[in-house]
Amino acid sequence: MTLAAIAIALLVIGGPAQQRSNDLTRAGWEALNAGRLQDAAAAFTASLEHGPAPHALLGAALVAHLQTRYEQARQHLVAALNLDPSLTPATVLLGEVLYRLGDLDSAILTYEQALTRDPDQPQLLKKLGTWRKELMLHSRFGQRFSDHFTVLFEGPAEAALAERAAGILEAAYWRVGTALQCYPDDVVTVVLYTREQFRDITQSPEWAGGAFDGRIRVPVQGALQNVAEFERVLIHEFTHALVHSLAPRGVPAWLNEGLAVLFEGADLTRQREQVRSAPAVPALDRLERSFEKLGPGQARVAYALSAVAAAALMEQAGAAAVVNLLTAIGHGVPFPAAFESHCLMSYAEFQKRLHDDDR
Repeated sequence: MTLAAIAIALLVIGGPAQQRSNDLTRAGWEALNAGRLQDAAAAFTASLEHGPAPHALLGAALVAHLQTRYEQARQHLVAALNLDPSLTPATVLLGEVLYRLGDLDSAILTYEQALTRDPDQPQLLKKLGTWRKELMLHSRFGQRFSDHFTVLFEGPAEAALAERAAGILEAAYWRVGTALQCYPDDVVTVVLYTREQFRDITQSPEWAGGAFDGRIRVPVQGALQNVAEFERVLIHEFTHALVHSLAPRGVPAWLNEGLAVLFEGADLTRQREQVRSAPAVPALDRLERSFEKLGPGQARVAYALSAVAAAALMEQAGAAAVVNLLTAIGHGVPFPAAFESHCLMSYAEFQKRLHDDDR
């Protein structure tokens, strides 16, 4: 059952004021299910004006979480659980929010308490296992601070690499940010792993060179022997962090990955050749979900097509339009509607142009 369904099912019928609050809360969840985050936020805010209620607070917290306003989400969830400690969805979301805030100890404690009340939660058990591994591993890591990044690394041998990573990322912060005229709001955490640690923590496919899940995670074996590749991966993952700051959800994978490949400095001529020489090229709208389950060959084609598409979109619509598109997605506007509004063409028309250009 979804969080929305749980909240709607549990609404309490009371007097006229309570009924009005319930109606607003129900409208908030319906808007949230439809992806209309601004409408949902307005409805939950109006409901809470009638007084604090667990399900309205949970809804407001989920909106804040989806918009990466994690501290506000935490405050709403704590208030909801003070009113109803048995509200399991609030506990589950609080653990995730605390993790995003970098408070891994409290996130683990929150899930441990949730499992004490309801032990039949396999997803929580799996997440808890991963977080415990991460906590144990990171407890022995050092830290390197720069203006916009915190780099975690293991041992003195990686200290110079962490210094280099911070320099690469600070340069990317200004270069990519200036190109798009936007920058991440918060300091970005970067974790440098061995290859084995990276696979264990991220569960990424073998072909992945890095990952972003709120933190930039990069395996560093051989980085000093191939600094160019190390730099490429860091810039790629930083671009994901920047996109995430504009739109935490709803961005098609091809656009997210395409921008990352574009700003890492990929050779677009080579990307186009890879697309044209591929035995099978998927339609762009088949690349809207994560590439993680693709095989190595499929992934290469997917990334190449994404880069070509992102470059075409930047050329045809302009950087400002792409940023406005991402911002609209972040506010809950469905991608096709946001695309047509800000790129001044339909998503279908863009795909047709892209297909015709590659023939």
